[in-house]
Amino acid sequence: MFTDIIGIDPGTNTGIAVYNIKSDALVLVETRMIHRAMQYVLLRWDEQKSIKVYLEDSRNVSRGGKNAAFMAQGAGSIKRDCSIWEDFLKDHGIEHQFIRPGKNSKLKVTAEYFKKVTGWEGRTSNHSRDAGMLCYRRTH
Repeated sequence: MFTDIIGIDPGTNTGIAVYNIKSDALVLVETRMIHRAMQYVLLRWDEQKSIKVYLEDSRNVSRGGKNAAFMAQGAGSIKRDCSIWEDFLKDHGIEHQFIRPGKNSKLKVTAEYFKKVTGWEGRTSNHSRDAGMLCYRRTH
């Protein structure tokens, strides 16, 4: 059994959220630089050895439509960031799972919906809410 479930929305602005099983609540919902998010995950791992990380995996998401050229510019960096996270977690032996966003994934939510569903009172960004929903949905 895990003590913490960590959600990660990879990117330049990395969303990170932590759901504590014992308190049955989100204890962190933030946006950080990627290296600081990795430091935080490693710190939690070193303290507890009982975490699981869920990451949004946008590596194979279709980028069609009228903004396809613009979206493709960021696709390479997302693929790179997901690969970096995967290598990092494997190297440290941290259990993890990539979740592909889709119509039924409930990742992309408004601030109002996020607050209503999770009870989180603090400020959020799109990235931190995505991370929060990754870990929250795994427990509810």
